Amino acid sequence: QVQLVESGGGLVQAGGSLSVSCVASGRPFADIILMGWFRQPPGKGRDLVAAIRWSGHDRYYADSVKGRFTISGDSATNTLSLQMNSLKSEDTAVYYCAADLRYGTSWPPGTNDMIYWGKGTPVTVSA
Repeated sequence: QVQLVESGGGLVQAGGSLSVSCVASGRPFADIILMGWFRQPPGKGRDLVAAIRWSGHDRYYADSVKGRFTISGDSATNTLSLQMNSLKSEDTAVYYCAADLRYGTSWPPGTNDMIYWGKGTPVTVSA
């Protein structure tokens, strides 16, 4: 079992920056094969924003956030982070951290590929 707890969401003006974090517990960070940030805007489905695969240091970004968002991990603190810059109103959503312990998961992963989920942290970008 892996427990994921997100933090750092909040209200920010368009053009501003915000960082969200996710602390993983229950299993050594090294056991986690890949992690990702997904988001769900109000009234819409949940989509992948960014993902990281530790084995090859692979990173994936959705086209809508490329050049603005950066995903990173810190094994010393078991923390996954998402730095969000140049925020837009369309970035408003609940941001979820997710993890998978299996090798061979699809890349980039979809929502059905991730086993463990946090409860989410809301991010609101005001125009």
